[in-house]
Amino acid sequence: MSDTKVYLLDGGTLVIDGYHVFWNRGPAGEIRFPVYSILVEHKDGRFLIDTGFDYDHVMKVLAFEKPIQSKDQTIPGALALLGLEPKDIDVVVNSHFHFDHCGGNKYFPHAKKICHKSEVPQACNPEPFEHLGYSDLSFSAEAAEARGATAQLLPGTTRANSTFEGIEGDVDLAKGVKLIFTPGHSVGHYSLMVDFPSRKPILFTIDAAYTQKSLETLCQASFHIDPVAGVRSMRHVRKLAEDHGAELMFSHDMENFKTYKTGTQFYS
Repeated sequence: MSDTKVYLLDGGTLVIDGYHVFWNRGPAGEIRFPVYSILVEHKDGRFLIDTGFDYDHVMKVLAFEKPIQSKDQTIPGALALLGLEPKDIDVVVNSHFHFDHCGGNKYFPHAKKICHKSEVPQACNPEPFEHLGYSDLSFSAEAAEARGATAQLLPGTTRANSTFEGIEGDVDLAKGVKLIFTPGHSVGHYSLMVDFPSRKPILFTIDAAYTQKSLETLCQASFHIDPVAGVRSMRHVRKLAEDHGAELMFSHDMENFKTYKTGTQFYS
């Protein structure tokens, strides 16, 4: 792992209405969008940013989002395509704890875990309009207990996947791998920028901007806690991309996702 490599782990797709993708703007109608995790192979270890959605949870709680997820699109399945297992991941970073970003956390009881210091407390006591967003509590025994639920344990696992290092502000995970604090979508949301020796950086907006159109129009998704902070974060992401000559990659943009390298392909 001498040179940095970035893999996009295809996690399947979900559906929401256009007025949720483009808040107060639309147009209405079902939009099927991708969900993916980001695996950074670095000389300092393997960093997994987000863990996608859990199909069973979505079918139980949010079946209206019509999940599609094959075996190869689960976190263990996507890693297996690369010849890896969950135990090969050193660090799991959650950009935030909405259900489509933490559903696979339970597969990593061994890994160091990182999130913004405000995200677990928010999951413990979300605003009324955030309950579906923070509905999958399998990532945290603390959040599950606070919400009257039980954190999910995999067979043979003796402890919940629930100890996190809380961070704030921009943070370097490793040389050339930087978390960018972009609040608004959630209280502790992070985007990600990765530098490479021989190509332009990649700036992953994650949910600061669902799509390219979102960023171009500064129209965020309806799932947010602070729309003013969200617009500010979108402007910040756009400026960072301009200043660093970075390629932008979006979290839930199907047209762009079709052009992204996934599976065994990688960016380096």
